[in-house]
Amino acid sequence: MKQKIDKSTWNRKGHLEFFTAFQEPFFGITTTLDCTIAYEKAKSMQISFFVYYLHKTLVAVNQIENFKYRIEGEDVFLYNEIDASATIMREDKTFGFSFMKFHEDIYKFNKIVQTEIERIQTTTGILTREYPENIIHFSAIPWINFTGLTHSRNFGFADSCPKISFGKVVEENGKKKMALSVTAHHGLIDGYHIGLFVEELQNLMNS
Repeated sequence: MKQKIDKSTWNRKGHLEFFTAFQEPFFGITTTLDCTIAYEKAKSMQISFFVYYLHKTLVAVNQIENFKYRIEGEDVFLYNEIDASATIMREDKTFGFSFMKFHEDIYKFNKIVQTEIERIQTTTGILTREYPENIIHFSAIPWINFTGLTHSRNFGFADSCPKISFGKVVEENGKKKMALSVTAHHGLIDGYHIGLFVEELQNLMNS
């Protein structure tokens, strides 16, 4: 379900027009999350840490309205729910783009993720199905404790989905931390909204 935004009265009308005129309307922020509590919680629940922080990411995304806006043609829509397309690595070290439907129940979400991982393992290539607009592009780079990240972008391809990436879990002074990168369309999302998302995600990781 989605609702069309009336751009004539929308307070971001000027922001949308300004940034969509750019060749590159996306901007990105990289920060660090404390995942000490979340790491142990995932272990105690017998859920992979990847599934755990992907679920918390989607919970946070679905609580921030600006992360649920999508540009479709000349229109902007607000979706009721956002799902994920995560990169999943195969045994031959290639990857495919998945589709993972969000579910508030982490155990049910875990089953959804495991089923999709199994599907990706039997496919080839990057695009493995059709993808809806109400997704985030999600990736994990668990081999690198990065301090910055860029994404491949086709400027001729219409895209307004936020891109969220996590890095390697590292331990410092008894605390586990991981890099987080958020890249978003500036016509829909500002630094303020990314700040809200990061704060909410950190709270969820600490709960």
